[in-house]
Order: sequence, then structure tokens, then C-alpha cells
Amino acid sequence: MSDREPPRRRVPRPATSSPRPRPRPDRGEPPRARGAVRRQPGPGARPPRRPSSASAARSPVRRPLRLGSPRPRLRMVALALTLVLAACVVRLLQVQAVDASTYAAMAEQNRYVVHTLAAERGGITDRNGVALAVSEDAYDITADPTMFTRKQLKIDDGPEQAAALLAPILGQSRPALVKKLRPANKASRYARLAVRQTPQVWKQIKDLRATLAKKAETDNNTANVLAGVFADPSSKRVYPNGDLAAGVLGWVNADGKGGGGIEQALNGELAGQDGKIRYAQSGGREVPTAGSTETPPVPGSDIELTIDRDIQWAAQKAISEQVKKSKADRGYVIVQDARSGQVLAMANAPGFDPNDLAHADAAAMGNAAVQDAYEPGSTAKVMSMSAVLQAHVATPLTHVVVPNRLHRGDRLFSDDVDHKTEYLTLNGVLAQSSNIGTILATGELGKTQPEANKVLYSYLRAFGMGRPTGLGFPGATAGILAPPSKWSTSQQYTIPFGQGFSLNAMQAASIYSTIANGGVRVEPTLVRGTRGADGRFTPAPQPDKRRVVSAKTAKAVAQMLESVVDDEHGTGNKARIPGYRVAGKTGTANRVDPATGRYHGYTSSFAGFAPADNPRVTVYCAIQNATSGSYFGGSICGPIYKQVMEFALKTLQVPPTGAGPANLPVTYKP
Repeated sequence: MSDREPPRRRVPRPATSSPRPRPRPDRGEPPRARGAVRRQPGPGARPPRRPSSASAARSPVRRPLRLGSPRPRLRMVALALTLVLAACVVRLLQVQAVDASTYAAMAEQNRYVVHTLAAERGGITDRNGVALAVSEDAYDITADPTMFTRKQLKIDDGPEQAAALLAPILGQSRPALVKKLRPANKASRYARLAVRQTPQVWKQIKDLRATLAKKAETDNNTANVLAGVFADPSSKRVYPNGDLAAGVLGWVNADGKGGGGIEQALNGELAGQDGKIRYAQSGGREVPTAGSTETPPVPGSDIELTIDRDIQWAAQKAISEQVKKSKADRGYVIVQDARSGQVLAMANAPGFDPNDLAHADAAAMGNAAVQDAYEPGSTAKVMSMSAVLQAHVATPLTHVVVPNRLHRGDRLFSDDVDHKTEYLTLNGVLAQSSNIGTILATGELGKTQPEANKVLYSYLRAFGMGRPTGLGFPGATAGILAPPSKWSTSQQYTIPFGQGFSLNAMQAASIYSTIANGGVRVEPTLVRGTRGADGRFTPAPQPDKRRVVSAKTAKAVAQMLESVVDDEHGTGNKARIPGYRVAGKTGTANRVDPATGRYHGYTSSFAGFAPADNPRVTVYCAIQNATSGSYFGGSICGPIYKQVMEFALKTLQVPPTGAGPANLPVTYKP
């Protein structure tokens, strides 16, 4: 026998249709030991008791969690993805098919940059080719304000440091530059610090910027505060002779357009046509591509004036000195070629320097010689005498009895100086500038005074009164000459001796050029022609010509004007020029003050031409409101006439004629 106990036979469990659920032990039941055999109720066993309500409340029954079906959620996700995909497809079709051309154009616009290529402005020269206005290379100093922020420079006072460095170079104040570098619009990426700076200024800034950049590479505490400063190529208008002929030339404004004078009048010819360049860009840099196009600029034409620089200098010097000496408001001198009508000089005092407009007096920046309208005084008597001679109502030797006073209309007229009754020839009336004698002579132009007024008016208009000068100058006045029907009672008698109507200096000079040219008025001109970019010279159109009086009348008037200068009692003897026959006339007129509209002060003038027997040059001078010394035209303008005329005759190499003066009688014995 073996010591082992024989194995027990395993009693099989009765088969059941389904496994019984294992009863959950009550919380109070002790845990069953591992390996313990669950007792099965036997036949006839009592069923287990249901827990009481109290026991159930203490131990609620846990029901299993039941999950919902995933299909609805999958359907919703699929629908959302379908809608997103459909939107993308629709947008793609819109971009690539429906609006393809529009978006392509927008992309092209953003890709390509168009810049304007400024045309070089034409120069201005005198009649001999001497430069009066030229254009030089310059730079507009600009900045990107976003490059001066703390984010870029790692400092708070970037604009202040940059302004401190730039202020002495650009000649501006620090606060003004700080304001530009720190604009109100923080998104702005462009600020113009200074315009039309010389290449030397930009080089100085560029060198300083490079020095700061090199220092910033080795020193972390140093910032290149000028990294955001740049330069745009530009051009600067320069006037080599300073204030010489500034009133004629004008100036160029900040936009590069003519702001006055010839610069404004002929801006279209001088400016030329700007070009354009179009190129692709990437990151702000040019990308070489076949799509780049360039239209080169067309330079402006050069303008050649009739002005002679040397004669202009002499005229400007003479009038400036006299205006200063006389403490006058202003003055002008016109020098004209009596044959061609070309203006050889047009000087104003005071003037201005177009190179330094910041310090220029606004009142002096025009061309007063064609912009001021004033009553001419006795220099206008030459038109009255021409009318009398041309109408054949008198000759230079006609006797005129000149009383001390003359009652006409509602006024009592007199001459400048009290005198006894004088017995003058018509030549003497002009030589001694008698107002009374002029009234008496012009009264013979008609059977009645209104009829005489109409005749005189027609001659005044023929001489150019109340008409544009023809220069086409900006701001030029045509003067004021009312029709005879609107002349007041006093104007009927004052207009013959130069009061009651107005003109400008150019019109006054043109009167004497008409007499000097044998009675033919030639419209004055300032431009000889233009020279294009191809170097071809195009002469200016021929000026209009119109006969005013006959050659015989003009010669007679010229001889009468010689008496004004040569006679010992003539009012213009200070204008004598040794070796030349001089014809001239003085003028001293009551002046209307532009500020008050009332008569205040005097307009002093002198006009004439030489040589009297073969005229070549006309000179006219006028000074407004002289307050120191004499105010008579012969006294303060006669010497200017002599000085300028002598210089012009020598410059043009006009020889003396050698013939003696006409020596017409001034008085007669009754």
C-alpha cells in the first residue's frame, strides 16, 4: 500500500441553461478567503432574503453606464468637413477662374513698383549765353520714422539723438527734426527732413551714418541712430549771379515749379517731361526681370533772354544806390533796344536773392517794373505833343502864351513854379514842362473839349496805354485808362500832362522807343528764343508792330526832346552825355499811396533815348516816394539815366554821331 491517499473523484455540477449571477456580498459580510468554495443551495433550500428598504438605502444598486451611438456624431463631422471643403473649392474657382484677371492685376500691382524719373530743368541765359539760372544735382533728405523706435534701436531717445546730429548739418532746430522723426501717425514710414540739399550735405550725413554703424558692430551700447536716414535724388535751382535780374527770372518753389517771373511764365518749356521706371521688387529690392520698363525723361528747353547781363548789372546798381540814398519806397530802370523792342535790362530796387527765399522780403519778390501801376506825370507829355503834331494843329515853333494860372472846368491849374506870363514855342512848352502850355496845345485837337478828348484818347491807346505790354509776364498790369466818356471834369485837363491815368514802367519806356523807332511801336520782348535738348535754337516769334505817328512827327518830337536836355533852362540838363545827342523828358507826378488810396508823395522819373539823331537805346527810370533830398525827376532820375545810358552805349559799341543838336527855339518875343 502506498502512503498516498487516493485522489478524490470530482463530482460534476449539474448543467444549467445559463450561468447564475454571482451574488454580490453584503457590505457587512466578511471577505471570502481565496480558494474558498461557494456553497450552492441545495434542493429545498431557502431562497435568499431580499434586503430591507433600510439596507437598500444604505447600499444603492449601481447600474452599468450605457454609451450612445457614434453614428450621429460621425455624420455631423462629415457634414462639417464637406462644407469646409465645398467653401475651399468655391473660393478656388473664384480666384483661379472667375476673378483670375482681377487678382492677377492686383498681384502685378503689388509686385511691380513705378518711380518717376525727374526731368532736368532747362537753364536760363542772357543774350550772350551767360548763365542766369541753372539746375544742379541735389538730394531730398528723408527718414523712416519706424526705424527710430525703441524696438529698432533698443533706446528710448532715438529721435532726439538723431536730431542732435542732423540739426547742424541741415541747419534746422532739434525740436523740428524730432517732430518729423516722431510723427503723430506712428505707422508712417516716410518723413522729409530737408529738400534740395547739396551733394556735400548728403555725403556728410552718409559718412556719419557709416561711422556709427561701424561703432555699433563692436559696442553693444552704441546704436546707429542714423540708420533710418536716406536720400532721394533731386535737383536744385541755382542763380549764379545772386539777386541780379531776380524780378525777371523769378524762382522755383518747393514742388519744382516756377513760382514767379520767367520761371513761372515759361514753366512748361523749362520743366520738360518726367519719365517713369517700372520694375519688380521683392523685400523692397529691385529684381531683374523681363517685365521692367523705362520711359526716359525729356530735359527742359533752355531759354535765352534778351537781357544783357552787364547792362542789367549797371542798371540794378544805379537804381539800388539811388533808392537807398533817397530813402524811397522803390524804383525801376528799363533799358530797351529802340529798334527791335528787345528789353536789355529790367532792374528793380529793392530786390531779393532767389537762392535764399527764406530771408527774402515778400513785398520785393515780384517784378515791380511791370506790376506797379502809377500816374506817369510829365513824361507822358510826349504823347500829347505827338498827337498835336500828327493832327497838324501845331508845329514845334507854334507860339503858346502861358499865363501863371489857367481856369478850366472847376479847377485853377498852375505850373510847378510860379511865373509871369511866358511866351513859349511848343518846343519850349515841352522843354520847360509846362502843364498850362500842354493843356492849351491839346485843346486844339478838337472844336470842343469832348472832341479833343476823343482824339487824345485814340493816340494814348495807340501808344499802348490801357493795354497789356505783350510780355506775357505773370502779374503784369495793363494800367488804367478810362474812355473819354468817363473822364471827370478835371481829368479832361490833367490827362494831357500825365495825371488821371496810370501805366507801368515797361509801358512808359515803350512810348519813347516808339518815337525813337520813327513812330512805329514794336511790342517789347524778353525772350530771344529757346534751345531744345537736341541743341537746336528756335527764335521767338516776331513781335507785333504798329505805326502810331509818322516818321516826320517822330523826328520832330525827338528834336523837341533834345531841347529838354540841352537847353540851359531845360528840366533834364543833368542827363547830358558828352559826345552824344540825347533826347529825354523829366516827370514829377503826384503819387497815389497804395495803402491809403490818397495822394501822398511823388513819382519821379526820366525817360529818353540816344543818339537822338540815330536812336539805338531807350532808358526809363522811376523812383517812388523819395523822402530825402530832391524829389524832382530831373534831379534824382536824370543822373541815373546818364549813368545807365553811357554804360549801355559803350557795351553795345554805339559810336557818337558827331552831329550837333537841333537847337530849336524855346521862347519867342511877342
